[in-house]
Amino acid sequence: MLNKIDVQDLVLLAKKAGEAIMAIYQKDFDVAFKADQSPLTEADKAAHNIIEQGLKELDQKNGTAIPILSEEGKNIPYENRKNWDYFWLVDPVDGTKEFIKKNGEFTVNIALIHNGLPVLGVVYAPALGQMYWAKQGDGAFKDGQRLPLKQAEQRDSYKIVASRSHMSDQTQQFIDAIKTDKTKELVAIGSSLKICLVAEGEADVYPRLGPTMEWDTAAAHAVVLEAGMGVKISPANNAQLVYNKENLLNPFFIVS
Repeated sequence: MLNKIDVQDLVLLAKKAGEAIMAIYQKDFDVAFKADQSPLTEADKAAHNIIEQGLKELDQKNGTAIPILSEEGKNIPYENRKNWDYFWLVDPVDGTKEFIKKNGEFTVNIALIHNGLPVLGVVYAPALGQMYWAKQGDGAFKDGQRLPLKQAEQRDSYKIVASRSHMSDQTQQFIDAIKTDKTKELVAIGSSLKICLVAEGEADVYPRLGPTMEWDTAAAHAVVLEAGMGVKISPANNAQLVYNKENLLNPFFIVS
């Protein structure tokens, strides 16, 4: 299945969704609220529709029939998806709070999951003009440059990525417990860009000791894996973050 898919088709699709998002981003926009009170903009809906249609067209092109699980799509019961071999996992606009604040730190996330693990991922930050992509066995890239771009020894400080909108007491305790000879430097940024910073070698670690959903992480997870790093829920026994669980809420994890 994976060999039928050209990651550049997904890059173009993410760019197309990004264009629709930016058309809304550059004007005043309406904010509605979901049942959980998280903001939902017309950008989420527009990007979802473009990505869903684009993935269906790729099915026709590639002779595949891959189901889609999207944050903005219909709720699909676990009984219907538990036996999925492959599926697309999509967040049309990750970092909606950053979108509303207009700080540019939001992304389009498209991932292909195979038996619980991300094997292809595209992360596009349209306001920043940054594109990350990865396909299992082919490496990870940012704007065409292979990741990581930088090694830890090339940095004077030990960089820790933290959420701009979701800093927690547990995260601060984790940061305080890190032992390093270097000066600790905190990097705050929104959306799946946090994982991508570790993948490109701009940061050492991203502890996520707060809630995320599967679609928040899958695409960037594919990128960090192909960059030679990992996303672990238990460093003690090397347990990795997996997808298509009955509950789509991720456990706490550490990217390093």
